[in-house]
Amino acid sequence: MLDPLLIAELVALGLVTGFLAGLLGIGGGMMLVPFITFILSHRGVSADLAVKMAIATSMATIVFTSISSVRAHHRRGAVRWDLVARLAPGIVLGSALAGAGVFRVVQGRWLALFFAAFVAFSATQMLLARQPKPTRGLPGPAGQWGAGGAIGFLSGLVGAGGGFISVPFMTWCNVPMHQAVATSAALGFPIALANGIGYIWSGWGVAGRPPGSLGFVFLPALAVIASASVLMAPVGVRVAHALPVATLKRAFALLLYALAASMAYKAWSG
Repeated sequence: MLDPLLIAELVALGLVTGFLAGLLGIGGGMMLVPFITFILSHRGVSADLAVKMAIATSMATIVFTSISSVRAHHRRGAVRWDLVARLAPGIVLGSALAGAGVFRVVQGRWLALFFAAFVAFSATQMLLARQPKPTRGLPGPAGQWGAGGAIGFLSGLVGAGGGFISVPFMTWCNVPMHQAVATSAALGFPIALANGIGYIWSGWGVAGRPPGSLGFVFLPALAVIASASVLMAPVGVRVAHALPVATLKRAFALLLYALAASMAYKAWSG
């Protein structure tokens, strides 16, 4: 299923998502899911299954991208490991619930619509760039467990690394932007790992999957995209620490609106 042109397209997609992972602390699922859905749909995979496999494959790539990105952020001392330790348990539980349970039974069309709404909401949050109250801080341990659970669950449903929830959440609590981006990159690993295991388990034995599938994960696309994204994530980190990201975030928000509209159209027309 991977001809030379498709490999070149997947490499380009991996380079872009790797760069964005380092730059903004996102896993790249916002870009990967629509494109992988398109690729699988045009190669004979049913629309419902294509959406699920795109989400699962996107999440699996984040396992590798997050490692590359967080190493570069850690060398700059930007990762708040104390927040990672408090948010990660809830993230793992929420991710496992979404990836191994809810994900299997929800129809692909509704997943696509939810994805579109989630992307549009994230884009709006990026464009508004509202400043939090100076006195606002992070919630206590129970609140951070709950926030982690919500981040993991929503990420598992849409195939994202959680950056579009965790970064706004942390900046809303007055965590500095560069720390929020770096910490989000670190949180991407437990999100992706827990969901990836869930996607493999819940997709085991499902009919209609293309050759090279492991559960809902399409391994050929995973290998190509992950290899390219790992190379570019450190480049995105360097840019993030050298330049203000406000203009880039606005431009990316417009791209997210276009992707949300595309996924919503495919959901209704498919």
